[in-house]
Amino acid sequence: MNETTGSQPAQAAPVTGAPGPATAPTAPEAAAPAESTDETEVVVGEVVTDESVTVAATVAAEPSVESASTPPAGAAAAPREGAAAGPLAAQLAALRSNLDERTGDLQRLSAEYANYRRRVERDRLVVAEQATAQVVAALLPVLDDLDRAREHGDLVGPFATMAEQLGTALAKFGLTGFGEVGDAFDPTRHEAVTHQTSAEVTAPTCVAVMRRGYQLGERLLRPALVAVADPESQ
Repeated sequence: MNETTGSQPAQAAPVTGAPGPATAPTAPEAAAPAESTDETEVVVGEVVTDESVTVAATVAAEPSVESASTPPAGAAAAPREGAAAGPLAAQLAALRSNLDERTGDLQRLSAEYANYRRRVERDRLVVAEQATAQVVAALLPVLDDLDRAREHGDLVGPFATMAEQLGTALAKFGLTGFGEVGDAFDPTRHEAVTHQTSAEVTAPTCVAVMRRGYQLGERLLRPALVAVADPESQ
């Protein structure tokens, strides 16, 4: 009995790989932890690898995001220059408008001043001529007396010299006398005192001068008093 019992374990040792209900599940159970361990390591390695790839991709993508969000220096300068050009153009247009207005005002003032100077000069000449005419007109009776004295032969000696000097001084101011016997009658310059007919004239003619006429420049100071002879046919 004992030999048989002791020999049974010795026989069971070589038959380890034979199929049986107890020994068959042992091998898979021993191999299962090894497979699960390998799978765990592979999975961990894949997770780590994915995270490293994700981190690397994120780090690599960050510069592109920054580069996309940050425009180039030239691209940023162009809008700034365009934005600054708007106010500058408006200011330049305003300055040009003001310059045109001031130029127009200056031209108008220059024209007005030129017209003012011409008007003042013209008025000054008119006033000076009027003043001279008044003074000369006051001396015409003196000239009439000198003419009568000359006709009668009384103007001799120092009086004749004084009369010549007075006539020369008045001539410098533009005074001229008119009205001589034989002049054609001019209603604008002569004042007819008498009219008579004569066969010796062919047109109205001054045949006698009672008083000479004078004009200052183009201005008539006094007409001449004359006697007029008309042709007989009239």
